[in-house]
Amino acid sequence: MQGSTSNQGMFWEEARELFEELVSWLDSDSICGLEHGEIESKLLENGYELLRKLLQGYFDKRSEDEIEGLAEGSDEAKRSHKKRLSRKLTTIFGTVIANRIGYGGRKINSLIPLDAELNLPVEQYSHGLRQRVAVEVARSGFRETVAIIEKTTAAKIGKRQAEELAYHSAGDFDDFYRNQQAQSLELEETGEIVVISTDGQGVVVRTEDLRADTQKRAQASSKKLNKRLTKGEKRNAKRMATVASVYTINPFVRTAQQIVSPSDEDRKIKRPRPIGKRVWASLEKQPEVVISEAFDQALHHDPNRQKRFCALVDGNKQQLSLLKKFALQHHLNFTIVLDIIHVIEYLWKAAFAFYSDTSKQAETWVSKRLQLILEGKSSSVAAGMRRSATLRQLTTEERKPVDNCARYLLNNANYLKYDDYLKAGLPIATGVIEGACRHLIKDRMDITGARWSLAGAEAVLRLRSLYISGDWHEYWRFHLQQEHKRNHLSLYKDGIPFMKRVIQARCSISPPTIAMPV
Repeated sequence: MQGSTSNQGMFWEEARELFEELVSWLDSDSICGLEHGEIESKLLENGYELLRKLLQGYFDKRSEDEIEGLAEGSDEAKRSHKKRLSRKLTTIFGTVIANRIGYGGRKINSLIPLDAELNLPVEQYSHGLRQRVAVEVARSGFRETVAIIEKTTAAKIGKRQAEELAYHSAGDFDDFYRNQQAQSLELEETGEIVVISTDGQGVVVRTEDLRADTQKRAQASSKKLNKRLTKGEKRNAKRMATVASVYTINPFVRTAQQIVSPSDEDRKIKRPRPIGKRVWASLEKQPEVVISEAFDQALHHDPNRQKRFCALVDGNKQQLSLLKKFALQHHLNFTIVLDIIHVIEYLWKAAFAFYSDTSKQAETWVSKRLQLILEGKSSSVAAGMRRSATLRQLTTEERKPVDNCARYLLNNANYLKYDDYLKAGLPIATGVIEGACRHLIKDRMDITGARWSLAGAEAVLRLRSLYISGDWHEYWRFHLQQEHKRNHLSLYKDGIPFMKRVIQARCSISPPTIAMPV
């Protein structure tokens, strides 16, 4: 390495000077009248600058120590020209300058080994800043993210740059889960039942990003009034996102009576919780693709197919068809359960055809029929309510909710075998997927006046999915590895930059782990 121990101390001189200034300031009488909040602000402002100077010193040291040699590219082009190049890197501490040796030639791209060693990004913004942006974008709007970055770091970034960094940060989402499933690692803990649940949720997108049929309808529609919507008009056209959830859970055996009229002891029973839950959503992909991914994720929980597989659905015909299709493809003994909450909603609408919406009799009517349905008697319930509507001589319009409920029960009779489901301890309500729709989409995407681009919405959904599923930290490590391969290692012969060849020749030990002084 170039330089001696004595002159290498110069890289940290500016940082030491600032540190000593801060210590002297804290030790002086001039701050005795300041409140602690004012001292905090001053230390934070100068603390970022101190960290920036330390990082700049490190870059300067690496530049000084850089060894000249030959960079062998994967394109096998001869790079005989060496030149020291400078670039800016905007970090959470502020902007630093990196000076490195570039190896190039006429009409060929230069290779910069030190960039590969440090895994520097292609764009100006550091991975640390990009991660901060991704975290905030998953929780807040792009404008809010810009403001938060300015308040909590020493960097400034524009709204468009924040959007671009979010798109880039979410780019390895699918590969991450494919890689995770391919490794076939045993999960630390899983339940005895593997559950798949799917749903749909609309997101307001720009007209050009609507699906073809919806776009055609949106372009054909015209507002009757300029100031307000008239009856039947919609403010915005939406694109449906397919939401999926996969988790395992242990059986929870109970009776219809325990659900409809639980005792105090029943209420104290601890319910099993979902284990290894993953939730995600996509606007770009067709429902068939998302549901196929759900089966891949489910089999990741139980590759040997020793557990019981079931699906919780709301009766959507397309989803039912796809679930049966993929269960057949994967040779799975698969139980489809219709969400009991949707059944209850139909029952309440039917009850109000017989009683007022404040009547206790309506509540009693619903409870009795719910218990019968949970006992496996849904067809009898459907027939009974139709007879009641006829005996009470309800008009066609008055009995419409009754007929709708009866039709729903009869059409979905194969998925209403709740007596069997309860004995087997299967879940019968779609709380997980309903929560996913709310947390993933409504809480973030349903912003008043927002019209999403397809790319922007998809990136945000992916980032939020990673957080809700608890996979963020693992994903980010994977993403940085992929960035290293894409931006650097793929450019070099055998995927090894010149500097790494030198290190391997001089030292046979593995790269050190990060150890900070305590």
